[in-house]
Amino acid sequence: MPPRLVDAHQHYWHPARGDYGWMPKDDPVLSRPYHPADLAPALAAAGVDGTVLVQAAPSVAETEYMLGVADATPSVLGVVGWIDFEDRGARRALDRLARHPKFKGVRPMIQDIADLDWMLRPDIAWAFDALEERGLTLDALGFPQHLPNFLRVLSARPGLRAVIDHAMKPGIRDGSATMAAWADGMSRMARETAAFCKLSGLWTEAAPGSTASDIAPYAAHVLAAFGPARVMWGSDWPVVRLRGEYGAWWAMAQDFVAPKDKAAVFGGTACAFYRLSWSGSPAA
Repeated sequence: MPPRLVDAHQHYWHPARGDYGWMPKDDPVLSRPYHPADLAPALAAAGVDGTVLVQAAPSVAETEYMLGVADATPSVLGVVGWIDFEDRGARRALDRLARHPKFKGVRPMIQDIADLDWMLRPDIAWAFDALEERGLTLDALGFPQHLPNFLRVLSARPGLRAVIDHAMKPGIRDGSATMAAWADGMSRMARETAAFCKLSGLWTEAAPGSTASDIAPYAAHVLAAFGPARVMWGSDWPVVRLRGEYGAWWAMAQDFVAPKDKAAVFGGTACAFYRLSWSGSPAA
């Protein structure tokens, strides 16, 4: 059997639900519903077998919505949801959600929190600890300025299974002026923690009209620093549509990855990290 292909990061949403506070009200690409039927043709064209559905709203209600979508959509293999890290009572919600076989972990929307040191607050620590204790995953969403604090959080919890979303959103549109600091921070994360990294979101971080050559150095650094066994490809669909369509990003990413590494980056790593199930039992 050929290797399974996995999109480790995509979204479905319905703006009428009312909890997507980050979403522009009139954006022709983003502010519209996206459902499994909208993505199915692109998955089929790329040969992608399954996906990881990731939260886009800071609410347990959206997590429950996504789990309902997952129940009705065989191609959704895992769901990354959300709980309120500022409420210790959310431990009960975490335990309830974790009983769903497709619930894999959570993603606090740290990139949208004004306090750069929010994740270091003592009253937040319980949530990171709870994820580590339960074997659940953390999707680390932020910007390069968050790398030192993520390094502290993950270094203190070597058993916490964490993945860096969108390669921590390097400022590709700013060019080489910001690359060195980002690259150093990512290298430290790779050396000093067991974190994984998503090869996703890079096209969106580049300026409109950017080409593969603008993005290639960032992809190359991620792959060199973390290695293919700790890198997983994600589409970030439909956000990627701000720059181009699913198939274009899929093809671009294929060119970034050496043939010998493709089985890991385009499926194997995601299956191992998220312990995805294909036939009723999670991957080892």
